[in-house]
Amino acid sequence: MLEKSFFDRPVLEVAREIIGATLLFDGVGGSVVEVEAYDETDPASHSFRGPTLRNRVMFGPPGHAYVYKIYGIHYCLNFVCRPGSAILIRALEPVRGLETMRARRGGLADRQLCSGPGKLAQALGIDLRHDGLGLDVPPFGLRAADAAHPIATGPRIGTTKGAETPWRFVLAGSRYLSRPLPKVQPDL
Repeated sequence: MLEKSFFDRPVLEVAREIIGATLLFDGVGGSVVEVEAYDETDPASHSFRGPTLRNRVMFGPPGHAYVYKIYGIHYCLNFVCRPGSAILIRALEPVRGLETMRARRGGLADRQLCSGPGKLAQALGIDLRHDGLGLDVPPFGLRAADAAHPIATGPRIGTTKGAETPWRFVLAGSRYLSRPLPKVQPDL
C-alpha cells in the first residue's frame, strides 16, 4: 500500500509513478491510466493565488484527497503532494466493483465508467464528504504499480492558463483515457 510519504515529493515525480497504481475506494476502482499535475507556480492550479477555503487541503500535509466540485455538478479527485501541489486523477481502467460502477453511471460500457475526472468520482462514489481524507486509510486503498509502464505526456485538458504545459501523463496505448493525446509519444 502507498503511504503518505510517497506523496511527499515533487508533483511531477509522483504523477509519473502513480500511472499503473491501483486506486480503490470502498473496494471499487482500478488502475490509474491518466493524471494531470498542478503546483503553486502554475497559473492553472487552484493553489496559484494561495490558500482559500476551497483549496486548503492542497496546502496541508501530503497524502490526502483534495475533492472539489466543478461546473456545479461533477466532483474531481486529486492527490495532494507537497504543499500547493496535487495530481488530478483523470481516468482509471475499471477492474473491481464493476457492477457498482455500472449502477452509479447508468449502465454505461466499461470504457465509459471512469474515462474522465467527473465520471471517475461518480463511479467510485466520491464527493465533498471525502475532501481531506488520508489516502493511506480506508475508504481509500492505493497500491503501487507492480511494474514500469510506458508513459506518454501532453497538454492538460480544459485549461486556458498554462494550457501548453505538458503535465498530462497517460498510460501509453490505454483504451480508458478521457481523451486521446494529440500526438502520443512515449517518453518513459
